[in-house]
Amino acid sequence: MPVTTNLIARLQELNEIGIALSRQHDINSLLEMILEAAKRITHADAGTLYLHDPEYQMLHFGIVRTDTLNIKMGGTSGVPITFFPIHLYDADGQPNHAMVVSHSALSRETVNIPDAYSAIGYDFSGTKSFDAKTGYHSRSFLTVPMVDHERDVIGVLQLINALDRDSGAIVPFSEDDQQLVESLSSQAAIALTNRRLIKQMEELFEAFIQLINTAIDDKSPYTGGHCARVPVLTMMLAEAVTRTRQGPFKNFVMNDDDRQELKIASLLHDCGKITTPVHVVDKPTKLHTLFDRIELLDTRFEVLRRDAEIKMLRALAQDSGCRMQDAEKTSICAEYEAHIQQLDDDREFLRQCNIGVEKMPEAAQLRVRLIAAYPWRDSEGKTTGFLSCDEVENLTICSGTLNAAEREIINHHINVTIKMLESLPWPKHLKNVPEYAGGHHERVDGKGYPRGLTRDQMTLQARVMGIADIFEALTAKDRPYKAGKTLSESLIILGQFKLGGHIDPDLFDVFIREKVYLDYARQFLAPEQIDEVDLSQIPGVNLDE
Repeated sequence: MPVTTNLIARLQELNEIGIALSRQHDINSLLEMILEAAKRITHADAGTLYLHDPEYQMLHFGIVRTDTLNIKMGGTSGVPITFFPIHLYDADGQPNHAMVVSHSALSRETVNIPDAYSAIGYDFSGTKSFDAKTGYHSRSFLTVPMVDHERDVIGVLQLINALDRDSGAIVPFSEDDQQLVESLSSQAAIALTNRRLIKQMEELFEAFIQLINTAIDDKSPYTGGHCARVPVLTMMLAEAVTRTRQGPFKNFVMNDDDRQELKIASLLHDCGKITTPVHVVDKPTKLHTLFDRIELLDTRFEVLRRDAEIKMLRALAQDSGCRMQDAEKTSICAEYEAHIQQLDDDREFLRQCNIGVEKMPEAAQLRVRLIAAYPWRDSEGKTTGFLSCDEVENLTICSGTLNAAEREIINHHINVTIKMLESLPWPKHLKNVPEYAGGHHERVDGKGYPRGLTRDQMTLQARVMGIADIFEALTAKDRPYKAGKTLSESLIILGQFKLGGHIDPDLFDVFIREKVYLDYARQFLAPEQIDEVDLSQIPGVNLDE
């Protein structure tokens, strides 16, 4: 029998459908495309796509469509499907061959029924009840299992009421219809299986990333929170940039792959910290190592207090025969009291110095060095300075609690991050992850690290992540060495960073204009941190925008 023009057109359409299925990434849209394509090539009025649940051995309704009743459920319709799933086995564990769709799934066979009302061997009571309620007449049925490459049933495609293309009358599904739908079902099963496998791999990869961050979290609860919050703020700012319709970013857009790439990069931006020693990451005070060495200084001060007291008592003991005047005794006691007061003041001063601050005044650093010169007799009886060189170095740290060597250790995490990420075989749509993640400590003026890149040498995504990293650190309330700053305090510092060439000035403008800081604050900051922000007091804010 010669191939008709209509069949050739349908075969061509089937081929085009197969190509379209391979390009569809969203599973709901893919399911909808499969059912609509099957209805179109068979000219069917209605159809349902069922998904197999292997754990509970049932078929769930995935997509439901009936043109004449204008029923659209599932998929992109936004209308939930309220029908109960169909069990493949009854309560006694016996296979359910009474239902057409369950029989097709169990037997992996196509079922083509010309007229449901005269069919024998299948239970159509539910169909007849639906027809009675709606006035619909379900007659011809074509039910095709969707079987993957491992011969596992992943779903069932059921079409109802083939319509004659000329008269519109309900007719049986032809042999050509059946072969076309079986071919479509095979292509659809492959496309759906591939999409599920890709999704599972993506979920596995993200779970692995979360595993790394969990390891960092268990090692240091401070950086763990940071690893979770920076990605959120990064995506907030990136989405704000995509909404911008003015300035240098008016043409910036992100598709789903771009978003996924940036999200993965932000999740991994500090993965190198997994190698950073915990005593450096969590250093709460300047003298802290395995313990806070400020306690050793307390002991030394007690020794100096004791020495002062012995000196005073020895001086008073020279008063044999009451030859010492009362004024002289008073002077000795006053000198002692003044010395003790000085020692107490110095001890409290060093305790305060031991706490990290934004910027330690030079006068305070000088006083530390003066105290360091106090004479002190060590355990071997040698006279030396009151503070060791290491203690002086740590107590005079200008900002934070890390000395130069420790800060170098911390900074090295970005080199480790880059090395780790560049060693992975990234797929095409994630190829920029190492660059995005590895650039968040660079500065637009070229004074950042590790590569000293300038603004023009950095991607927009890396600059976005740089702002997110800084703002999260400023507002974080879980650091061991500081309390979280308020919104106003954080924005003042961020504005100073804009003016100082640290961060991208245009991204700062978007951050302010789109109120990204406020959206983030409402989600992550404590109520007491969310103060009233007066933009006129924030450096670098362009109020003319």
